Amino acid sequence: MGPGIVVAMTSTALVTGANKGIGKEIARQLAAAGLTVWIGSRDPERGQRAVEEIAGSRLLVLDVTDEAGIAAAAREVDSLDVLVNNAGIMVDGDNPVDASVDGFRRTFETNVFGVVAVTNAFLPALRRSAHPRIVNVSSGTGSLTWSTSGEHFRYGGSGAAYRSSKAALNALTVFYAQALADDGFKVNALAPGLRRTDLNERAAASDGDPGEAAAGAVRLALLPDDGPTGEFRSWDGSPVPW
Repeated sequence: MGPGIVVAMTSTALVTGANKGIGKEIARQLAAAGLTVWIGSRDPERGQRAVEEIAGSRLLVLDVTDEAGIAAAAREVDSLDVLVNNAGIMVDGDNPVDASVDGFRRTFETNVFGVVAVTNAFLPALRRSAHPRIVNVSSGTGSLTWSTSGEHFRYGGSGAAYRSSKAALNALTVFYAQALADDGFKVNALAPGLRRTDLNERAAASDGDPGEAAAGAVRLALLPDDGPTGEFRSWDGSPVPW
């Protein structure tokens, strides 16, 4: 686990979208670190398969776009130390000129509104923790600095709905960090890098290891009490510009 890592003997984590990809690897690594991990999964069957693969995990059926379902899931969790908002979608790669309003709505429903809904629903459980941590899985493509003058400038306006949703998620990360600072929360965003997932065709063809990105999320999930909050970090721990 490394120096400075905080893990209480009874620590519990929830990872949304944890039945596959980066989320599944985050759940696996948190469980390996000794936490009891709730596998948040919209699909019960896929979620159960993940639970069967990961010792120390349990299934929590959770669709981040279903308000009633979120409330029901929150009632199952009495206390929580770590929340990883990992569930996310990319509807299309269109620029804003060609994109549909419906595509934007669907993207923001999961990537932004879903994070607010889940975070607020599980805040009572997190407040029972001595070391509450929230990690929002964002994207380097949501960095406005990198989009205007950095490594993602070459993409132009492509993926506008997804990238703007991640920029909004970054802002939410700052606001939650500020609002919860006096309660001992650490709230940070992660740029996982391009990983071999089913997010889109480019990601599916990538050789990027999801486990490498997961390690960055776990590092933020297990921060010591003097660790950072309200920051945007890359998978390797380096800062990412907003």
